[in-house]
Amino acid sequence: MRKNLAVAIRFTLITTVVFGLVYPLAVTGISQWIFPKQANGSLIVKNGEVVGSRLIGQAFLGEKYFHSRPSAAGNGYDPTASSGSNLGPTNQSLITRVQQDVAKLQQENPGAPIPADLVTASGSGLDPDISPAAAEFQVVRVAKARGISADELRRIVARHTELRKFGILGEARVNVLELNLDLDEAAPLKR
Repeated sequence: MRKNLAVAIRFTLITTVVFGLVYPLAVTGISQWIFPKQANGSLIVKNGEVVGSRLIGQAFLGEKYFHSRPSAAGNGYDPTASSGSNLGPTNQSLITRVQQDVAKLQQENPGAPIPADLVTASGSGLDPDISPAAAEFQVVRVAKARGISADELRRIVARHTELRKFGILGEARVNVLELNLDLDEAAPLKR
């Protein structure tokens, strides 16, 4: 019994050191060496200041910006409360919110079909991307607010449209933060 207990204690100590200390430090070190930007959260820095991460969505308000997907994470885009709303399709709170969002979007772009990702939150509530259709839906509003042509704005959107990986994985998408930052540089608001 005593011999088995000693083996168990040694095994526990060795595996704790190997898998609780050595392995995490090795993986962290390798990731910092090979993929430093990704290992540090894919942060976007402008003028020496972190303005966000390309991996976490954030709210953009006003007519001059492309809007992100709705967020159900905490009070909206809260990375410490990442989750969907868990509201089912028959939940009255969800139905009411979606109806309000649809009504608002119909006023913005009457008669145009509304892309689902402009009225539904992602599973994490932190999705940084919208579909190309959701970006196209917003082009007229943003172009008017910026005082640029819709075609010029479509070219900016096209620069930020990522296609499916390897032609088959995922969906085409537009990173809202990167698009809006580029928009601020390419078409600053006229004062």
